[in-house]
Formats: sequence, C-alpha cells, structure tokens
Amino acid sequence: MTDRDAAPENLPLLRGLSEARRAGLLANAVVHGVAAGTILFEQGDVPNFQLVVLSGSAQLFGRSAEGREVLIEAVRAPDLIIPAAVVTGAPYLMQARVPEPSRLLLIHAAAFRAAVETDPVLAHSVIGSLAQQFRRMVRQVKNLKLRSSTQRVGCYILALSQRQGTPDRIVLPYEKNLIASELGITRESFSRALSSLEKSGIKVQGQTIAILDRMRLAAECKPDPLIDGTGDDDLVP
Repeated sequence: MTDRDAAPENLPLLRGLSEARRAGLLANAVVHGVAAGTILFEQGDVPNFQLVVLSGSAQLFGRSAEGREVLIEAVRAPDLIIPAAVVTGAPYLMQARVPEPSRLLLIHAAAFRAAVETDPVLAHSVIGSLAQQFRRMVRQVKNLKLRSSTQRVGCYILALSQRQGTPDRIVLPYEKNLIASELGITRESFSRALSSLEKSGIKVQGQTIAILDRMRLAAECKPDPLIDGTGDDDLVP
C-alpha cells in the first residue's frame, strides 16, 4: 500500500461511509505503530478494539492446552483482524502478533458494533471482509486435506512467487518453522519436501528459493486457482 492508501480515511472499510459516520468512527479510534514481535492479543481475550492493518501484517496463532502452537493465517493490509470476534463480542480463538513493524487502526469495539448495527454500508463492508476470510479458510482446509506435504510446499512456492512478482524466485517471508506450521507439517517435513522438489526445478539457498523450471514444478504439484488463488475473485465491490 502507498502512504495515501494507508491513511485511515482511505480504507476500503470506511471509504463508502457518510462523512459523519466516518468521522464518528475515527473519533473512537487511534492509529498505533507496533514493533516486530508485539503481541496484539491472546486467544481467549475479549476484544476491546476492532484492529485494521494499515501497513505491515499480523500473524494469527492457535495454541493447544499442551502449549503446541501453529500459525493459522497471516493478515495483511488493509484487512480487519478477526472481525467475527468483535461483532459478536466473543473471545478470540487465536493469538495475534506482528512479525514486522506495522501500523494499525484501533476502533473501540463497542462503537464499532453499534455502527455495524445501524449503518447498512458499514455492515456490507464487514460482511465482505468476513466472506473473504471465510473463503481463505476454505482454501486452507482444502490445501491441508487434498494435498501431500510436498504438493503443499510446491504450490506455496508458486503462489508466493506470484504474490511477490518474481516468477523465477521467492524470498521466504518468515522462518521456515512458521511456514511449515501454516502448511500443517513439521519443520523436518518441510525440509524434506524442499529437498524432494529440487528434482522438480527449484534450488534452495537459505531464505531464497530459485525456480529453475516453473512448468515442471507446476506439473509435479498441480496448482489449483480454487485453492491457490490470490483471493482477488473474493473481493466484494
């Protein structure tokens, strides 16, 4: 996003609102910069704010009673962070923390809920955000249940290269153990999958992976736009 796009008044969430409604929400909001590693909330916390990512990103983690932790999803600008918990007043099912310096808009939860209940334009925007997040979760479930670990890793590489705009290489956005947990596999399985895929046209150099034969990699891993799509088809106008 550009600096202009990151301004709160330019958020898709607020863009269609009347000037009075937008001003009312922003009067109950604050822009907050956070450092990498900051925990925004814990799973089980009740939301005090609706958080919107202005720049940077947030990672959502689930943790078992035994302390095992997995990365569920990364939320990027200009998305809302778990609006389902905010609009229902229910506890968060995940922990959120930021992997990079980020800017967030914090709107008081009570004011946000009241506005959603009374403003159909805002309600439509929130429904659109919830729909996109639901579809991302369906894609993730299909990825986990319909593919082998090697196929998941290969399709992740292909999709990431598209998102980064570099068809011949990718730079892994965070640690390999976190990517492995997002893909539902262990760190060791992730390494084995990368080694296996070297026969299918990749070369691993630390956090950078060169894609030497994209067609061969695609033939091996079978990317599917209904699983690996960017989500642009999910956007609500």
